[in-house]
Amino acid sequence: MTTNEATNILPNEAFAALGGGEIAYLRPLLSEDVRTLFPQAPELAPGLKLWALLSAAGQPIMLTDSKAAAIAGAQQNELETVSVH
Repeated sequence: MTTNEATNILPNEAFAALGGGEIAYLRPLLSEDVRTLFPQAPELAPGLKLWALLSAAGQPIMLTDSKAAAIAGAQQNELETVSVH
């Protein structure tokens, strides 16, 4: 196997359960891409830099315009945050 090949060791269901409701991740997001994660979101002006807080399984929790607000939202829900690069 080369370094560019990926192997699924865990079934998708097990991978999605990692974090057990205790871990969430922050993801920077442009307003043009908001509806991919938040389909019910209203139309937003293009070019806005936003932050999404997502569960370990990738489910959207909140959308905000500041990283600090996303972290605060995680803390209010007793979630440990990690950033995705």
